[in-house]
Amino acid sequence: MDQPKIKFEDGAAYERMMGTWSRTVGEAFLDWLAPPQGAAWVDIGAGNGAFTELIAARCKPCSLDGVDPSEGQLTFARSRPGARVAKFTQGDAMALPYPDKSFDIAVMALVIFFVPQPPKGVAEMARVLKPGGVAAAYAWDIPGGGLPTEAVLDGLRALGHTPGKTPSPDASRIESLHRLWTDAGFERVETRKITVQRTFADLDEFIAITSLSPSAFAIVKAMSPADRERLKAHIGAKFPADDKGRITQTAFANAVKGRLPK
Repeated sequence: MDQPKIKFEDGAAYERMMGTWSRTVGEAFLDWLAPPQGAAWVDIGAGNGAFTELIAARCKPCSLDGVDPSEGQLTFARSRPGARVAKFTQGDAMALPYPDKSFDIAVMALVIFFVPQPPKGVAEMARVLKPGGVAAAYAWDIPGGGLPTEAVLDGLRALGHTPGKTPSPDASRIESLHRLWTDAGFERVETRKITVQRTFADLDEFIAITSLSPSAFAIVKAMSPADRERLKAHIGAKFPADDKGRITQTAFANAVKGRLPK
């Protein structure tokens, strides 16, 4: 059976599922990146603008561009009050719609595993950066089980379903990120792991929000009530609630940064 394709078209659904995760890991990533104020930024794979808005709030960019293939996601991004300083453009990470040497900082937030040819995507980051510019990224460690949605995906697999997969999951490995940056000509390449948590009111909320993932949504929606109960039991056995019924999920991402030679 063919793997279902993962596509993000609904910015509001993505916000409910991933917005909190994106901001939490994005804050830690920016602390580590420690970028200068007043730089020219491009956010590649900007999606619904969650990380773009964070850049605008924290980094005082002199310019801020966001690019993403989904016009539905970009429509949501343009509606964010905190991202009004950004210019959003529909485009492909492997063929960025910008001239050479346009930016001081290029970032990919939770994107590299969606790029069909990661080396080409990283090469495009290098192309649009000025000499001495910084390229950085962070990505959920998919092979290592770091996805925030892994609990639901694991439950679906246990029930015999085949959730969708990203085109390039191995690109999220920390050693893969280091190699991609080094091969693209970046210097002073550094990597790190970022671990974050999110607490849900109860198991039902946890499953409802996590199941909004395009990897799982169609499968869960089509399940019988009995199979949904089996899924809930499988997840609940691995994620026991606290004394208030809350569920806490841990996720982890790998991050990389490097600088072009001057």
